[in-house]
Amino acid sequence: MKTPGLSYNSRKALIVNIGETAGTEIAELMSQMAAEIEELRRTKVNVTRIVPGTSEPHSAIAEEPV
Repeated sequence: MKTPGLSYNSRKALIVNIGETAGTEIAELMSQMAAEIEELRRTKVNVTRIVPGTSEPHSAIAEEPV
């Protein structure tokens, strides 16, 4: 699986413009966030709430991502 993250050019631009320490820190943070987002997308499930005893039409059932 491809590791999400910044390209070499993007990382280099950060380092040149804001400094090596800050640029590296931001690039690593973005990489971690991208990996977490990918994990959330991969494990996402939809939950449909069903309440017994209601007489609402079928189209009124709410679907919420968890």
